[in-house]
Amino acid sequence: MRGAIRPAVSAAAALGVLAGVAAAPASAASGGRDEVRWSPLSPAAAGECTFPSKNVAAVPWALQRVVLDQLWRGGITGKGVTVAVIDTGVDATNPQLQGKVKAGPVLLTDPQTKKALPGGSTLDPVGHGTKVAGIIAARPSPATGFVGLAPDAEILAIRQNDSEGSGDVGTLIQAIDAAVAQHVQVINISQDVRASSASGAFADQGKLADAIHRAASQGIVVVASSGNDGKQGDTFPAAFPEVIAVGASDRNNERASFSQYGSFVDVAAPGVDMLSTVPRGGQCVDNGTSFSAPYVAGVAALLRQKYPRWPAAAIAARIEQTAQRNRRDRDDFTGWGVVDPVKAVTSDAPPATAPAPDPQTALASGSLVAQPLTLGETQADRDRRTATYVLGAGLLGVVLIGGGSVVLRDHRRRRTAG
Repeated sequence: MRGAIRPAVSAAAALGVLAGVAAAPASAASGGRDEVRWSPLSPAAAGECTFPSKNVAAVPWALQRVVLDQLWRGGITGKGVTVAVIDTGVDATNPQLQGKVKAGPVLLTDPQTKKALPGGSTLDPVGHGTKVAGIIAARPSPATGFVGLAPDAEILAIRQNDSEGSGDVGTLIQAIDAAVAQHVQVINISQDVRASSASGAFADQGKLADAIHRAASQGIVVVASSGNDGKQGDTFPAAFPEVIAVGASDRNNERASFSQYGSFVDVAAPGVDMLSTVPRGGQCVDNGTSFSAPYVAGVAALLRQKYPRWPAAAIAARIEQTAQRNRRDRDDFTGWGVVDPVKAVTSDAPPATAPAPDPQTALASGSLVAQPLTLGETQADRDRRTATYVLGAGLLGVVLIGGGSVVLRDHRRRRTAG
């Protein structure tokens, strides 16, 4: 999050993906229409994930880096917080999501009837939105080691996109406004705009910025994925200043190779081999910044429960300030660092409006602390060494004299007795 909204910023590289890699040229894919698309990096695209799927007993690596008992200490579990998932729908039948998914609007229409697609927003034929929701709020289950970071949070499902990339900027704006109208506290957008023009700018860019501003002005924390093209350049809505732009990190807290990077990236979060819920039950593994964003949205839900009156900028600053950094300042690859859920939630620092670099060390600043240079032994060292030698020699002398006296006495006694 980078301060106040700027009007109609230039979209240098608005590449339009929901979970994935760069798609075909916009003119071929969209016929001149600005789209909000997805193109999965995931094993699911290769048929390795079926709905339903098996339960995975192991704790996924992205949760192994979190001590959940510390994270949820004091009952901070996301209770009372609603997170809007603007996506492909959220399947409400997965046992880890049952009873916590609210039905929002369906913003996709049948091209023939021009009516909303059937099934409601709690249907997810793609599975993408269900995975996103699970990372945020899946409840614990004895059948799996996977759980959401905010397991008591609720999800508002808004079905705005599909496997064909039917969503566009207009429906994304409608989705954001619908979330605001439902008084959610956090919005997750795991997608970005694909521009139809060669310049990279897109129609209704200013209107999308205004929708983000309307949400932020209500205290809603807006989180968006940075994109999966693996190149440098802004993506939207992540690059809008009032959004927490999230890139993907790997097990080494480095930028994942597919993660879009640039000055707009605020933080990174795990995005490689991400386990999460799928429609009708079970879990599957997927990859992409689409699954990094909800990791941050889950942390935002915990912070919103703990600090219900903080402005959205303060929630963002806490997440950024407490991130695990590879350097003292931000960089264009992981932003302010890789999010640290426990540190973000348990820190008692006062609210801030923006993150700050770590304190500069004396070595980094070039101001070295002077120390006396000693070559060899000092006079004090020599005095102590001499005293040690004298004491040791004295003790040895006492032992020798005492021992000699005993030997001489015994010798005399034997002679007298003989």
